[in-house]
Amino acid sequence: MTAPSKIHGSHGSPIGAARARKTRRFPVSDGAPVEIVEDGPSVAGRLFALGAALTIRPTLAIGSLAPRMSWPWGVLDFAARALRPAPGTIRATIKLPNTTAQLVRAAGVLPADGKRSIVLYMHGGAFLTCGVNTHGRMVTALSRFSDSPALVVNYRMIPKHSVGQALDDCYDAYQWLRLKGYEPEQIVLAGDSAGGYLSLALAERLHSENELPAAVVTMSPLFEIDNDSRTQHPNAHTDAMFPPRAFPALVELIEAAAERHLVDGKPEAIYEPLDHIEPGLPRTLIHVSGSEVLLNDARKAAHMLAAAGVPVEVRIWPGQMHVFQLGAPAVKEATRSLKQIGDYIREATW
Repeated sequence: MTAPSKIHGSHGSPIGAARARKTRRFPVSDGAPVEIVEDGPSVAGRLFALGAALTIRPTLAIGSLAPRMSWPWGVLDFAARALRPAPGTIRATIKLPNTTAQLVRAAGVLPADGKRSIVLYMHGGAFLTCGVNTHGRMVTALSRFSDSPALVVNYRMIPKHSVGQALDDCYDAYQWLRLKGYEPEQIVLAGDSAGGYLSLALAERLHSENELPAAVVTMSPLFEIDNDSRTQHPNAHTDAMFPPRAFPALVELIEAAAERHLVDGKPEAIYEPLDHIEPGLPRTLIHVSGSEVLLNDARKAAHMLAAAGVPVEVRIWPGQMHVFQLGAPAVKEATRSLKQIGDYIREATW
């Protein structure tokens, strides 16, 4: 696969580029990531992983045999509308040029007025499924622990749209925050799974425009689309959620969507964020299960970022399922992980 030198976008120059930057401290990188292994899973954590292995994994195994069939990918987020938000949660729909976003804040969190920190959140779901409803309660918990509102991007998804178009939507959401009055050092880019790809790719686009968000925070991130080494990872056959065939099937769908989306008269090139790691990217936090195959992506990205001088911290949670944070508050490790992430966001935006 090829990667363009810059992420495509039909947008103008960054907003407020001439504004004076506030001085902000960053941890110093010594060329290696900080890696911390957390405690093993609780009974609840093991049950959630078992549930995923018995339900999600076989479903994905069937879907990956015929990925181009018209599977009802949107049903999951639609059904999740039935989930009641946590008490006191305030949500508002924001109109973006090509999609919408949802502004979420937990009870007690001050409104998004451009004066304090905010999280720009990119949900996971393999660029195919999930959305603001499936991730609503987790994002609310993140808002509570970080004491920040969160803007969740309802980005366009494959197979109808391309990953590049999804990234454009995330860029538009960032520009909305800038127009709202937020400075880059008040904005944290966050995401899980495919949202990890979007977070890092967005950070790289902004870096090319001299915009430096406060931090990048990811959970179980997919950092590479085409990654042959991933299928050779020891976790490839033990991951509670993803069967081995799932990733090649996803690549097939992403390539087909890119072929249909023309950029300057040519099919969209597949962008690989790890091909564009440079010094000066935002400090990065990665939380990942020690039992999932995307541990490969997490460690590879962490070492590459650290080698470029970017401060990186990786927290590994043994025995958990992919994006186990969705299990909060039933899974105590999920709550602890979200609290750690919230503390990190507070520190990055003080």
